[in-house]
Amino acid sequence: MPKNKGKGGKNRKRGKNEAEDEKRELVFKEDGQEYAQVLRMLGNGRCEALCIDGTKRLCHIRGKMHKKVWIASGDIILVGLRDYQDDKADVILKYQPDEARLLKAYGELPDNVRLNEGIAGGMDDDEDGEGDDYIEFEDEDIDRI
Repeated sequence: MPKNKGKGGKNRKRGKNEAEDEKRELVFKEDGQEYAQVLRMLGNGRCEALCIDGTKRLCHIRGKMHKKVWIASGDIILVGLRDYQDDKADVILKYQPDEARLLKAYGELPDNVRLNEGIAGGMDDDEDGEGDDYIEFEDEDIDRI
């Protein structure tokens, strides 16, 4: 049987994410960049995101982040805008939930952005706590059916 000459298998590759617990410096947007919230994942390293300027863009996850930083719908990301394609962008950075809360506190994100939600967008309904998701029937209504 041939001798292995590599540096290890998949278990070694799994253990490379040691520095995730450490606090990192908060990165603000620069010229040519925009904050966005992921609407849905499309597969093949792409996602659909709603940028803060109101534009829906098809975003490509860069190779450095691919299979290392997991992005889900509802996450706040920093995208780099393309000069030649306005409807496409590149994901530069994914913000952790505490970083996204800080961005909102600093006024970088508008108030209508919902954080810690599984699904983004279209959630600005009145929240009275009434529960408009069900209809209550009386016994007479059921008898008529």
